[in-house]
Amino acid sequence: MVTPGVGRIVHYQAHGSPDGQHKPEARAAVITSVIDSDHVGLCVLNPTGIFFQTLVARDESETPKGGTWRWPAMVRP
Repeated sequence: MVTPGVGRIVHYQAHGSPDGQHKPEARAAVITSVIDSDHVGLCVLNPTGIFFQTLVARDESETPKGGTWRWPAMVRP
């Protein structure tokens, strides 16, 4: 298991908007604080700006819930 640490890049699963204008998709995020191995604080990077979340739970399921984080998939050359 990978241990979260301050400065690591993760994916934050955005909620999306109720009207469908903004899709519930993954966004890049930087860990700003570590509460435990499943809960972190994040700085989420959006195309229109950044926002901070102080307590975000990890969700490694096939279809993560909005408002959660997960490790990015490994990409091999």
